[in-house]
Amino acid sequence: MGPTVGRSLLTVSLMAAVAVLLQLQSVHVGGELFTALADMEELLETEAVLITNLDNYVQAQEEKLLQLRQKVNEYRREHSEAARDVSAYLSNPVNAFLLTKRLTTDWRYVEKLMTYEVGKEFLENVTSYRSVLKFPSDEDLNGAAVALMRLQDTYNLDTASLARGMLNGVQYSTELSAGDCFELGRQSYLNGDYYHTVLWMREAMDRLTHEVNRTATKADVLEYLAFSTFKQGNIQTALTMTEELLELVPDHERAVSNKAYYVKELEKEALQKVLRGDDGSEEVPIDTSTKIVTDGSPHVYDRNERKLYEQLCRGEQQPPIELRSRLVCRYTSNQSAFLRLAPLKLEEVYLRPYIVIYHEVMSDREIERIKHYARPRFRRATVQNYKTGELEFANYRISKSAWLKDAEDEMILTISQRVEDMTGLTMETAEELQVVNYGIGGHYEPHFDFARREERNAFKSLGTGNRIATVLFYMSDVTQGGATVFPSLHLALWPRKGTAAFWFNLFPSGEGDYATRHAACPVLTGTKWVSNKWIHERGQEFRRPCGLHPDHGVEEF
Repeated sequence: MGPTVGRSLLTVSLMAAVAVLLQLQSVHVGGELFTALADMEELLETEAVLITNLDNYVQAQEEKLLQLRQKVNEYRREHSEAARDVSAYLSNPVNAFLLTKRLTTDWRYVEKLMTYEVGKEFLENVTSYRSVLKFPSDEDLNGAAVALMRLQDTYNLDTASLARGMLNGVQYSTELSAGDCFELGRQSYLNGDYYHTVLWMREAMDRLTHEVNRTATKADVLEYLAFSTFKQGNIQTALTMTEELLELVPDHERAVSNKAYYVKELEKEALQKVLRGDDGSEEVPIDTSTKIVTDGSPHVYDRNERKLYEQLCRGEQQPPIELRSRLVCRYTSNQSAFLRLAPLKLEEVYLRPYIVIYHEVMSDREIERIKHYARPRFRRATVQNYKTGELEFANYRISKSAWLKDAEDEMILTISQRVEDMTGLTMETAEELQVVNYGIGGHYEPHFDFARREERNAFKSLGTGNRIATVLFYMSDVTQGGATVFPSLHLALWPRKGTAAFWFNLFPSGEGDYATRHAACPVLTGTKWVSNKWIHERGQEFRRPCGLHPDHGVEEF
């Protein structure tokens, strides 16, 4: 019933270029370029090479056409002269010879020139580039489209404004064509996301009315729009759109079939209303909300938490004034001999649980060194399956990460020592430094850093117990978005280059603190680099002993 999944528009200007790239099999295994902006930087290099190659190809074609044009003008001039007086022209033996020559050797040359595949070597170049350059895959295109949908929902971005290249009122890019909007809608359709399909197909339709050089066809847009409208439950509107499609393409096979189906469904609805005595005055609204599956996973969240999460990402929520009025900023040495000479700048952001921000704890030089080590090792970030304990990819965590050992560089070891000074906890059982770069709309939905009781296999291979605390270094400023949010606390931490957030995941008794459930908001504009140290229980027995008081007290350190 629905549009053919593999169908594409030959007239789409921007997406035609993307299609060329997609036809080339990517050497990047897994097609995960969209998961880290650091990887996508290489795509600009790929595009630069292709542009140069295409320019050379065009020049070769233009030279061929120039030669053919010269021959046309030459032959037309001679033919016009002969046509004025055929007998006089042919009586000249030179002219007779030249006419014969033009229709033999000259035309054979022209024929070869016409059939010669000029620029064939440039086409072969493109094929050879597959082995040396990075090309995005179908998964990358789909991931980039899904990321835009995620940003649109999280930050309440208007479809028309987003199509104009505006993000929260700021112009960042050129406008999307009707063909671009069509492709975004098509990608949503491939994912079964009919809500966004309708949004973007409608935008494509609106833009078609203003385009001189059409980048999409009305028939193609109507096909997807009608079927997606039907899938949302609006059969009458789907029928109207299908009838409009049939006016454009009377023999459209799917449209003919769908129209008959829609008519039958409407007749069934009318009959059911009569039987119920329903006059149709109370229409059932279409459900356009995001569907949330609850399977017990610690990463699944309900509608209330989702609402809070998105409000925090937009900066619309914050802790109550009564709490904020009690927060202080101060210098601290944390009983560290080294820090007595160079105390840290500490900012309290929450009291229970106790969450702080350390300012100016990572230098630009350290940040660049860490990025240098991390880039070649980036792999798509994984999560631990809460049932099996195995690592796996998940669409609720879109980023790439790398792990760096203390022994690799004196600077990495220095950072670990700094974490120990900051927290008073030993690094002997801490995990390696994890470096993360977020991709297009990169995010990590609400989750716990610690393992819950039912997650029996978590961290079993490490043998160091649960994650007692988290230190999160911000290694870049983010233009818009990218906050770390704690929904139950109504708290948002905004990235600031060189700062670090710290909190305990466990109470002194070892029980998990569920209030530390947090998330990384999607990056709207800019790039987000972070690194973190997950500190484990083993070895902390005398550094953070189990106290005699209840767990729910303020944790000073």
